[in-house]
Amino acid sequence: MTIAVCSGSFDPVTYGHLDIISRGAKVFDKVIVAVLINAKKKSLFSVEERVELLRQVTAGMDNVEVDSFDGLLIDYMKKRNAQVIIRGLRAVSDFEYEMQVASINKKLNENVETFFMMTSNQYSYLSSSIVKEVASYKASVKDLVPLVVEQALMAKLHGEG
Repeated sequence: MTIAVCSGSFDPVTYGHLDIISRGAKVFDKVIVAVLINAKKKSLFSVEERVELLRQVTAGMDNVEVDSFDGLLIDYMKKRNAQVIIRGLRAVSDFEYEMQVASINKKLNENVETFFMMTSNQYSYLSSSIVKEVASYKASVKDLVPLVVEQALMAKLHGEG
Protein backbone atom coordinates (compact mmCIF):
# COMPACT_ATOMS: atom_id res chain seq x y z
CA MET A 1 0.00 0.00 0.00
CA THR A 2 1.38 3.39 -1.01
CA ILE A 3 0.88 6.01 1.68
CA ALA A 4 1.34 9.66 0.76
CA VAL A 5 1.49 12.67 3.05
CA CYS A 6 0.22 16.10 2.08
CA SER A 7 1.51 18.48 4.74
CA GLY A 8 1.03 22.16 5.36
CA SER A 9 -0.35 24.76 7.72
CA PHE A 10 -3.84 24.79 6.12
CA ASP A 11 -4.68 28.08 7.87
CA PRO A 12 -7.34 27.80 6.52
CA VAL A 13 -7.86 24.96 4.07
CA THR A 14 -8.82 26.28 0.61
CA TYR A 15 -10.26 24.79 -2.56
CA GLY A 16 -6.68 24.79 -3.87
CA HIS A 17 -5.62 22.47 -1.04
CA LEU A 18 -8.67 20.26 -1.61
CA ASP A 19 -7.84 20.07 -5.31
CA ILE A 20 -4.40 18.63 -4.52
CA ILE A 21 -5.72 16.35 -1.76
CA SER A 22 -8.52 14.88 -3.88
CA ARG A 23 -6.30 14.37 -6.91
CA GLY A 24 -3.64 12.77 -4.71
CA ALA A 25 -6.29 10.44 -3.27
CA LYS A 26 -6.94 9.16 -6.81
CA VAL A 27 -3.25 8.32 -7.29
CA PHE A 28 -2.26 6.85 -3.92
CA ASP A 29 -3.83 4.16 -1.75
CA LYS A 30 -3.93 6.44 1.28
CA VAL A 31 -3.34 10.16 1.74
CA ILE A 32 -2.59 11.58 5.16
CA VAL A 33 -3.25 15.31 5.36
CA ALA A 34 -0.82 16.42 8.05
CA VAL A 35 -1.19 19.81 9.71
CA LEU A 36 2.20 21.15 10.72
CA ILE A 37 2.44 22.40 14.29
CA ASN A 38 4.71 25.42 14.00
CA ALA A 39 4.93 27.46 17.20
CA LYS A 40 7.00 30.12 15.39
CA LYS A 41 4.19 30.89 12.94
CA LYS A 42 1.21 32.97 14.05
CA SER A 43 -1.89 31.12 12.89
CA LEU A 44 -5.48 32.33 12.80
CA PHE A 45 -6.85 28.88 13.63
CA SER A 46 -5.49 26.53 16.28
CA VAL A 47 -4.07 23.19 15.15
CA GLU A 48 -7.18 21.48 16.55
CA GLU A 49 -9.48 23.80 14.59
CA ARG A 50 -7.54 23.24 11.36
CA VAL A 51 -7.61 19.46 11.84
CA GLU A 52 -11.36 19.56 12.49
CA LEU A 53 -12.06 21.73 9.43
CA LEU A 54 -9.96 19.40 7.29
CA ARG A 55 -11.82 16.36 8.65
CA GLN A 56 -15.13 17.98 7.77
CA VAL A 57 -14.17 18.95 4.21
CA THR A 58 -12.50 15.61 3.42
CA ALA A 59 -15.20 13.45 5.04
CA GLY A 60 -16.31 12.07 1.65
CA MET A 61 -12.80 10.94 0.71
CA ASP A 62 -12.54 7.38 2.02
CA ASN A 63 -8.78 7.03 1.69
CA VAL A 64 -7.92 10.40 3.28
CA GLU A 65 -6.92 10.73 6.93
CA VAL A 66 -6.23 13.98 8.79
CA ASP A 67 -3.52 14.26 11.43
CA SER A 68 -1.06 16.79 12.88
CA PHE A 69 2.65 16.67 13.61
CA ASP A 70 5.57 18.71 14.79
CA GLY A 71 9.22 18.42 13.92
CA LEU A 72 10.62 17.25 10.61
CA LEU A 73 8.25 15.94 7.98
CA ILE A 74 10.73 13.20 7.13
CA ASP A 75 10.52 11.90 10.74
CA TYR A 76 6.73 11.95 10.55
CA MET A 77 6.90 10.02 7.27
CA LYS A 78 8.91 7.27 8.96
CA LYS A 79 6.52 7.15 11.92
CA ARG A 80 3.54 6.74 9.56
CA ASN A 81 5.32 4.33 7.20
CA ALA A 82 4.66 6.73 4.31
CA GLN A 83 6.67 6.68 1.09
CA VAL A 84 5.52 9.79 -0.81
CA ILE A 85 5.25 13.50 -0.07
CA ILE A 86 2.61 15.34 -2.12
CA ARG A 87 3.35 19.00 -2.82
CA GLY A 88 1.15 21.38 -4.77
CA LEU A 89 2.73 23.94 -7.06
CA ARG A 90 0.86 27.11 -7.99
CA ALA A 91 3.55 28.91 -9.96
CA VAL A 92 7.15 28.64 -11.07
CA SER A 93 8.10 30.67 -7.99
CA ASP A 94 6.89 27.78 -5.76
CA PHE A 95 9.12 25.32 -7.55
CA GLU A 96 12.49 26.70 -6.45
CA TYR A 97 11.64 26.49 -2.75
CA GLU A 98 9.89 23.12 -3.09
CA MET A 99 12.87 21.70 -4.99
CA GLN A 100 15.20 22.66 -2.14
CA VAL A 101 12.90 21.03 0.42
CA ALA A 102 12.53 17.89 -1.71
CA SER A 103 16.30 17.69 -2.09
CA ILE A 104 16.98 17.87 1.64
CA ASN A 105 14.20 15.35 2.33
CA LYS A 106 15.80 12.98 -0.19
CA LYS A 107 19.15 13.49 1.55
CA LEU A 108 17.57 12.68 4.93
CA ASN A 109 15.71 9.61 3.63
CA GLU A 110 16.44 8.29 0.15
CA ASN A 111 13.36 6.03 0.29
CA VAL A 112 10.91 8.95 0.35
CA GLU A 113 9.83 10.44 -2.97
CA THR A 114 8.29 13.87 -3.51
CA PHE A 115 5.36 14.04 -5.92
CA PHE A 116 4.72 17.53 -7.35
CA MET A 117 1.23 18.34 -8.59
CA MET A 118 0.36 21.48 -10.49
CA THR A 119 -2.65 23.17 -8.96
CA SER A 120 -5.60 23.40 -11.31
CA ASN A 121 -5.65 26.71 -13.18
CA GLN A 122 -8.67 28.09 -11.35
CA TYR A 123 -6.74 27.88 -8.05
CA SER A 124 -3.31 29.05 -9.22
CA TYR A 125 -3.70 32.43 -7.48
CA LEU A 126 -5.20 31.02 -4.29
CA SER A 127 -3.45 30.94 -0.91
CA SER A 128 -4.58 30.84 2.70
CA SER A 129 -3.07 34.30 3.18
CA ILE A 130 -5.19 35.76 0.38
CA VAL A 131 -8.32 34.10 1.78
CA LYS A 132 -7.66 35.56 5.25
CA GLU A 133 -7.00 39.01 3.76
CA VAL A 134 -10.23 39.00 1.73
CA ALA A 135 -12.26 37.65 4.67
CA SER A 136 -10.80 40.27 7.01
CA TYR A 137 -12.71 42.89 4.97
CA LYS A 138 -15.92 40.85 5.23
CA ALA A 139 -15.78 40.13 1.49
CA SER A 140 -17.17 36.85 0.23
CA VAL A 141 -14.76 33.92 0.09
CA LYS A 142 -17.41 31.38 -0.95
CA ASP A 143 -15.62 30.56 -4.21
CA LEU A 144 -12.29 30.13 -2.40
CA VAL A 145 -13.16 27.85 0.53
CA PRO A 146 -15.91 25.38 1.49
CA LEU A 147 -18.92 26.81 3.39
CA VAL A 148 -17.84 25.40 6.77
CA VAL A 149 -14.47 27.14 6.37
CA GLU A 150 -16.09 30.41 5.32
CA GLN A 151 -18.33 30.28 8.39
CA ALA A 152 -15.35 29.54 10.66
CA LEU A 153 -13.41 32.44 9.12
CA MET A 154 -16.25 34.91 9.62
CA ALA A 155 -16.78 33.71 13.20
CA LYS A 156 -13.06 33.97 14.00
CA LEU A 157 -12.51 37.34 12.33
CA HIS A 158 -15.83 39.09 12.93
CA GLY A 159 -17.73 37.13 15.57
CA GLU A 160 -20.38 36.07 13.07
CA GLY A 161 -21.43 32.59 12.09
